[in-house]
Amino acid sequence: MRTGLVAQKVGMTRVFNDAGEHVPVTVLKLDNVQVVAVRTEEKNGYNAVQLGIGKGKVKAKKKKNGGRMRGRGLSDAMRVYFDKQGVPPKRKLVEFRVSKDGLLPVGAEIAATHFLAGQFVDVTGTTIGKGFAGAMKRWNFAGLEATHGVSISHRSHGSTGNRQDPGRTFPNKKMAGHLGVERVTTQNLKIVSTDADRGLILVQGAVPGHEGAYVLVRDAAKRKAPQDVPFPAALKTAPDGEANKG
Repeated sequence: MRTGLVAQKVGMTRVFNDAGEHVPVTVLKLDNVQVVAVRTEEKNGYNAVQLGIGKGKVKAKKKKNGGRMRGRGLSDAMRVYFDKQGVPPKRKLVEFRVSKDGLLPVGAEIAATHFLAGQFVDVTGTTIGKGFAGAMKRWNFAGLEATHGVSISHRSHGSTGNRQDPGRTFPNKKMAGHLGVERVTTQNLKIVSTDADRGLILVQGAVPGHEGAYVLVRDAAKRKAPQDVPFPAALKTAPDGEANKG
């Protein structure tokens, strides 16, 4: 089992295939995705790699009276952590479970060619928040009839309780409430193409999350990966600075 990737959602566009048909795709960007730490079974009880993406904010703001005031950047503990690992500060950290032979060296940068065109992947992200929503929008209810005694409650969810016994609404009843901001995994999305130079991955279809959000991309759990997929990973630069295309 090899590691997945953490990418930033850029937005959606379309590409044309060889038949001239347009295919809607989501553009994912790899912003200096590097291995920050490694978890081993001997030391931590499991095998995993910790990946970082982006550039962490480390600059401190100065007060007018001469003192210093930390901005919305990294804490002192995280600054020490990145210095100890020898990796530039990252904006976001994500950990992926891997097999023992899937471990990667600290500092290695993963390339967009980690996934191949035509391969299927699972993408995990946080859905867009839509605030308080009614039952029809939140749960796709059909609503009440438009006539036959239904007054002005066409979009209501109807009865929510029972008789006097038990005389209450059961937990997890589908009702109006907060919609969105949920961790969702969209499975079996097809990789249309990759751009190693610009660090872009084009995925067919929609991906959960707003533009600029971070998503996790893994090999599809219900589809077999191609035989020529890079293992343990497709590295853009190794820790010693040598290029390695996997």
